[in-house]
Amino acid sequence: MSAVTGGARPPAAGGGAGRLALPDFPWDALAPHAERARRAPGGLVDLSVGTPVDPTPALLRDALAGASDAPGYPQVWGTPAVREAVAAWFARRRGVPDLDPDGVMPTPGSKELVAWLPTLLGLGPGDVVVHPLVAYPTYDVGARLAGAAPLPLDDVASLPSPVVDLPGGGTGRVRLVWLNSPSNPTGAVDDVRRLAEVVAWAREHDVVVAGDECYAELGWTPADRGAAGEVDVDERGDLVPPSVLDPRATGGDSRGVLSVYSLSKQSNLAGYRAAFVAGCPALVRHLVGVRKHAGVIVPRPVQEVLRTALGDDAHVAEQKERYRARRAVLRDAVTAAGGRVERSDAGLYLWTTFDEPAMDTVARLADRGVLVAPGSFYGAAGERHVRVALTATDERVASAAERLAG
Repeated sequence: MSAVTGGARPPAAGGGAGRLALPDFPWDALAPHAERARRAPGGLVDLSVGTPVDPTPALLRDALAGASDAPGYPQVWGTPAVREAVAAWFARRRGVPDLDPDGVMPTPGSKELVAWLPTLLGLGPGDVVVHPLVAYPTYDVGARLAGAAPLPLDDVASLPSPVVDLPGGGTGRVRLVWLNSPSNPTGAVDDVRRLAEVVAWAREHDVVVAGDECYAELGWTPADRGAAGEVDVDERGDLVPPSVLDPRATGGDSRGVLSVYSLSKQSNLAGYRAAFVAGCPALVRHLVGVRKHAGVIVPRPVQEVLRTALGDDAHVAEQKERYRARRAVLRDAVTAAGGRVERSDAGLYLWTTFDEPAMDTVARLADRGVLVAPGSFYGAAGERHVRVALTATDERVASAAERLAG
């Protein structure tokens, strides 16, 4: 059986270091604006990146310390306890009741898996990786690392065939489709109907679907959802973004489907690199086999932190309330300053336009000491938007609001 979907033989690996052409790391372009913002009265308020600033919960630090005596090699596949914890969390928090623990593998952060999944699946020249039009840059980079072609496209399920014309000329065959819900940077949420359409199309054409879902615990109120469509709400009335593994999307069959998840945001564990991929057991077994050879393993103490974090909902709810308060302050401030927040149904960002080129907004706000990320980092469709992160302390968020008001 294929590692790619459990059917056809996976495509051969391709590409090579001599031909590797990657874009410049986009955040390096913000350095002059960051320096300008530092010179503003009160210094820099950095809302350009989504790195957590709040303390790692004591429960998780204690779990790390308790597992620190780890002289042996950890398991690439993860301990049975970790994999069972992931399955239990999917049942409790994501509406996925029957996830097979054999279809779970911890990863050292989710960005690493996003970047290397096309390579791990054996993609190469002639293969195509579809990702959203407005998207985190690593989907594009991951395709290029494998020697495959990235293709920004929001409506893959409408394609009559997996063989597509490429922007630079020629054709290729779609082998992997990335979904990102809730979206980074826009905060848009895919509803169950769209997820089901993509999964059905992918299965018809022997294509893997991977959902990058690391903001799923940060859904906001239905009043913000716009056209989010068929999504559930919790007891507070907040959106509950569905997983690509939701049985309403997969028919209860995870074949050919993966969910990628990180605890960096919900548990303030960015420094621990605690994440996992889950879904199709055949695909996960293939990933485990390749990574055994490569030695890509989550340290045993971090696996124990992952297990502990997934079993405790209280710290996640507490962190969400911090972000809710900061979000309200920044949203009001951005709106009062003439910005228009669009989508932003979930996640850690306000996708905002001031009806001007993104870099003009970046420069203008940097003069006030506030640094934001231009939407052009995420594709041409974002060139008149900026991404405003909620990941700053209460004091810095309050300072940003005062500066935007001025």
